[in-house]
Amino acid sequence: MAEVASDSTNPDITLLRSINDLAKQAPHGVDRAVEVAGGYGLVALTALLAGWCWWRVARRSADAAAAVAGVVWACLAAGAALLLNIPVRALVRRPRPYVDHDGLDVLVRGHHTAAFVSDHVALTAAVAVGLFMVSRKAGAAAIGLALAEGFAQVYVGAHYPTDVIGGFALGAATVLLLAPLGLALLTALTTRLTRTRAAFLVVARPAPARRPPRTASPHHWHSADDKDLAA
Repeated sequence: MAEVASDSTNPDITLLRSINDLAKQAPHGVDRAVEVAGGYGLVALTALLAGWCWWRVARRSADAAAAVAGVVWACLAAGAALLLNIPVRALVRRPRPYVDHDGLDVLVRGHHTAAFVSDHVALTAAVAVGLFMVSRKAGAAAIGLALAEGFAQVYVGAHYPTDVIGGFALGAATVLLLAPLGLALLTALTTRLTRTRAAFLVVARPAPARRPPRTASPHHWHSADDKDLAA
C-alpha cells in the first residue's frame, strides 16, 4: 500500500503509468511497431535525416564548409553524449522502472544498464539540436523524431519520463557547450577539403547552365517577296 501511495503522489511515476497503460490497451501490432521504432527504427530515421541534410541542404548552402561541418558535428556530438552518459549512469544508478514498480506492461526487458539517462534519447536529441543549427526544417523534423523516441521508451516500460528529459538535456548540452571548439576544428577541415578531389563531399556541383533557345539570324528573316524583289 505504501508503494501505491508513493506512486500516486509522484508525477514521474504517474506519467509513466499513464503512457504505459496505452500499451495495455493497444493491439499487439501497435505494441510491436512502437517497440521496433523505439529500439532502432527512429535512430535509423534520424541518421537518414542527417545524411539527407548533408547531401541536399548543407552542400548547397551559401557557406557549405560551415554547414557540412555542422552536420558532422551533430553526429560526433551524439557519440560524445553517449560517452558522457556512462559516468552519469554510474553515478545515479537508477534501476529500470519495472524493477521497482509492479503492474507495468514491459515490452522490452533484459536491460543491464541503469535507467538515467536514456541513451536513445540523448543520441537523437543531440543530432536534432545539431541539425537545427544547420537547417531549421531538418532540425524540426529531427526534434520530432527525438520526441517520438522519448515517448516510445516510456511506452515500452524501459524508462521513466525523467530519464527521457535527462536524455534531451544531455544531448542538447553536449552539442551546444562543445560547439565552439568542435565547429572550429571541423570547419577548418571541410574548408581544406574544398581544395582537394574530395570537394564534392563539401560543395555540390552547380547545375549546368541551360543554353538559350536557338533563334534564326536576321538574314534568315527575309520573306519570299524579298527574294523576288532582289531577283
